[in-house]
Amino acid sequence: MAIRLGDIAPDFTAETTEGTIRFHEWLGSSWGVLFSHPADFTPVCTTELGLTAKLKDEFAKRNTKVIAVSVDPLQSHKEWIKDINETQNTVVNFPIIADADKSVANLYDMIHPNANETFTVRSVFIIGPDKKVKLTITYPASTGRNFLEILRVLDSLQLTANYSVATPANWEQGQDVVIVPAVKDEDIAAKFPKGYTKVKPYLRITPQPNLG
Repeated sequence: MAIRLGDIAPDFTAETTEGTIRFHEWLGSSWGVLFSHPADFTPVCTTELGLTAKLKDEFAKRNTKVIAVSVDPLQSHKEWIKDINETQNTVVNFPIIADADKSVANLYDMIHPNANETFTVRSVFIIGPDKKVKLTITYPASTGRNFLEILRVLDSLQLTANYSVATPANWEQGQDVVIVPAVKDEDIAAKFPKGYTKVKPYLRITPQPNLG
């Protein structure tokens, strides 16, 4: 069954390169990014995992834990990490789930038979501290992910979880945002003391509220 936005992310226990984890317990009060890889020792995945390691501080600033999954056994992951560290000039600093029996891949609907009956697609799940799925993105196995977009979405999700705003097209941290339609004009001054611009009755722009 496909996982939809707002669903509770399925919990599981799995072996990883950093020991056995119970997923919800491991997440704790953090945000989480769970992302899948078609197989070990594949070129695109190698670059993705290397970049993820280099972005550790960016994820940490966002109170976000990252975990990867590949349908290969633990020893294969450990050997692959050596290649990632060498070729990407980094040190893998997050767990990779050993999912040889495809239990996690099937739980999260990561295998799409019409694309490939064996390999997982490149799925991304962003999960909130409430354990609910906030975002899903599915890429084909041939296309590497844009991790700057994943960070951008995290910024948007964390902002809009705490303020009555939405982020417009191509929004990036620090830019103006949109006041959601549920907020009445007469309530804006109290909620958004920085002021706002009414472009249309339904399109009201305000500076990002959580910045000084």
